[in-house]
Amino acid sequence: MSLLITNVRMVDPASGRDETGSLYMEKGKFAPLPEKLPADCRVLEGEGLAALPGLVDMHVHLRDPGQTHKEDLHTGARAAAAGGVTSLLAMPNTSPAVDNPQTLTDILQRAEKEPVRIYQAGCITAGLKGETPADLPALAAAGAAAFTDDGRPVCNSRYMLEALQTAHKLGRPVVSHCEDLYLAAGGIMTEGPVSAALGVKGIPAAAEYVDVAQKIALAAAADAPLHVCHVSTAGSLAAIRAAKRAGLNVTCETGPHYIWFTEEALEGRDADFRMNPPLGSRADRKGVIAALLDGTIDAIATDHAPHAPAEKADFDKAPNGVIGMETSLSASYTALVASGLLELSDLVRLMSLHPARILGIPAGTLAAGAPADVVLFDTAARWKVEPDKLHGKSRNTPFKGLELIGRVKTTICRGEIVYEDK
Repeated sequence: MSLLITNVRMVDPASGRDETGSLYMEKGKFAPLPEKLPADCRVLEGEGLAALPGLVDMHVHLRDPGQTHKEDLHTGARAAAAGGVTSLLAMPNTSPAVDNPQTLTDILQRAEKEPVRIYQAGCITAGLKGETPADLPALAAAGAAAFTDDGRPVCNSRYMLEALQTAHKLGRPVVSHCEDLYLAAGGIMTEGPVSAALGVKGIPAAAEYVDVAQKIALAAAADAPLHVCHVSTAGSLAAIRAAKRAGLNVTCETGPHYIWFTEEALEGRDADFRMNPPLGSRADRKGVIAALLDGTIDAIATDHAPHAPAEKADFDKAPNGVIGMETSLSASYTALVASGLLELSDLVRLMSLHPARILGIPAGTLAAGAPADVVLFDTAARWKVEPDKLHGKSRNTPFKGLELIGRVKTTICRGEIVYEDK
């Protein structure tokens, strides 16, 4: 099947292109426009829309296997498609954890049937317990796209150093959840005036940046790349900025919720604003935005973490995590592009090109020969986030009730339409 999008604004920072014209694809790849269209070519009118490379969300919890009452491969892929995400990296903190080739192979085989590209990370330690290293070469041979114990930090410095060295040899990134568990113990939100007013135990900002600094030191010792997950504090970003200036191969991501919200969002005791790391201070939010503007932050990823409504009902006992794939592009566009802080091409770098490069996957561009993954985005549309109309199993979005600017109209993966906004 072939597909042609006409009169569309094509935004492709990988090739330096931001122009209006026609975008053609056949056999699952972008291709030059032929003199004569095939008889079976479908034509989409793109006037008023922007064609962006399909988003690459490098931090997603699909909860499959073992926690499929929250999400599964199919509902997660459906939510991804509705958000313009055509490639995603699934975290390995499932039940059982993805610490062996058998579990990994099962996931990847089932993922082949889904409408978007699902890459799977493997564990650094067996069962995410931090007690025994997982077999990284075996996981890589079975198809692991990255290594992480996300959901928990790797506390054993020897294991982390060896993981960085081994992953580097295997050509896979290490994706590090940074958290000092001793500092964070018992806390459910950022330590500060709001936690004090609510009478709940807080987590000091140092719980993140102390571990970020340690992992950077280990990456330097290993002479290996390091990617830091869901950075939320100004202190962490200062350490990462310094590491980059020193020439270390350190990259990082933040999430749309850290761009939008602060600890003040928890004043109403709504667990849909609880995640890990927690929403920080106003100074932390300013630090995140500054780091997006100066290039310290390489990527925006959702840390999509579904939980059932009953699990989120009790503020004090609820698990951490928020969903985000369906709102990520619109929320980021509203906060960063519609506000005038960044250009749309900058957002494409953060949400598609850079994540693809960090993961080493074929994505992030509209260039001829590249996989035909594209999102048609209406930059003028406004819409209200209604949790019951989202496509995944869970409803725990912090963006509920907010009006966002920009809406995904069509998502195409492998040259096939996988989502159309009705």
